[in-house]
This record gives sequence, C-alpha cells and structure tokens, in this order.
Amino acid sequence: MRNDAMTSPAIGATVLIVDDDAVILAGLRLSLERRGYRVVTANNVPEMDRVLSTNPVDLVILDIMMPGEDGLSACRRLAATGGPPVIILSALGEEEDRITGLEIGADHYLSKPCSPREVVAHVRTLLRRNDTNEIPRNVLFFRGWRIDLDSNELFDIDGVLVHLTDGEFSVLRVFVERPRRVLSRDQLLQGARGSDSEAFDRAIDIQISRLRRKLRAPGDSLIRTVRNEGYMLAAAVSPSAIAQ
Repeated sequence: MRNDAMTSPAIGATVLIVDDDAVILAGLRLSLERRGYRVVTANNVPEMDRVLSTNPVDLVILDIMMPGEDGLSACRRLAATGGPPVIILSALGEEEDRITGLEIGADHYLSKPCSPREVVAHVRTLLRRNDTNEIPRNVLFFRGWRIDLDSNELFDIDGVLVHLTDGEFSVLRVFVERPRRVLSRDQLLQGARGSDSEAFDRAIDIQISRLRRKLRAPGDSLIRTVRNEGYMLAAAVSPSAIAQ
C-alpha cells in the first residue's frame, strides 16, 4: 500500500475541522492525515476561536449548524478579519444556502453527505490556489480527464471528482502509465495488483466495463479491445492539459 502522506505536497499545511459530529470529525481527520496534512479539531465556534488564537491554520472546514454561534456567523468573522480560507460543510444544501455561504466569505460550499475524498480534493484545490510554491504533483491528462496518481483521484472535464473503487483506479493507472500499448489481461492484473494476485481474467473484463461506463466511453472509443491480445488505452496521455 502506498503511503500518501509521504507523497503529498501538502505536508506542513494545517487544517482545522469545526463540527459537533464526532463521526465526521474522525473520518475527515483520518483522510486528511493520510495525505500528509496536520489536522486540529473543534466541536464548536468558541473552541475554533481558541485553536486559531494558538495555532497557525492554513484552512478551516466549518459546519453551519452547531450549538451557540453558528458556522455562518463564524465564517463572516473570519472573512472580515482576513482569516484562513473556509470550506463550509453543511447539511443545508439548497441553492439559497450555498449562495448565502459563498456571499458571506466561504471559498467552497459542500453539502452533506459527501465523501472524505471529495472534501480532500477541495482542500487540495484551495490550498494550491493559495500556495504558488507548491511542489508539482504527479498529474496526467487524457481527453480532458485529469488523474492524480499521488492521491488516487480522477476528475472529469468539468473538474468534478469521479468515484472509482481501488481496483478500478489501479487498472486505470496501468493504462495511463502505458498509453497506446496493447496490454494483456495478465499484464493488467500484475500491474494493478502485483505478481502475487489471485485474481482471474474475468475480473479485468469487469473492471474495464465499469471504467468505460464511468469514463462515459462505452465500446472501444477510449479503452480499446484488441482481439485475442487484450486492451489498449487509445488516448494520448500528457502531463499538461494544454497538450490535449
């Protein structure tokens, strides 16, 4: 298993999570720490203020509905005083709620429930925007799609995170690292799962079928079937979106 914390460019960045839900706090903390972030937490706005008074914080993930002062009021104060960027994470997901959150100073607004991977993607995007010295990541582009080999994330042409299982991502990684080359099922299995894999040929066929669906490329338009030989990623792969 890869150690994301060793490859993430966000090592040293501190994220404060403010939420009164212990399950959400624990899940986000684990996901962020695995990718190299330093995480501090608070259960309410007064605790947030105490943390901010004693810790340098690069970004705040802020719930809205909490006892006492709510997240909107806290976000407004942070924006007015030049505080760190804020991602609102709230069960209030109507359009009017999102607009209100952004108008009072939130940088991003995410509606619950959302996956920790989606939250991490927004954290990374926001910190990258605020850090011009960030080390380049292992990111590749193909036909408008963007794949981050460090964080195991795939984004569509509109920048939306696409959920892939670990198996699907492993197979896609093999393809983008060997584009326009015919790969046998054995090569795909070994590349995706290692030489000790006990998987079988049919598993690769299933993974590729699912990948085609999620890449919105049914048939042979992107992942081509080469009869009696295997599969091939038909697209060019580049480290630059401009080259696409």
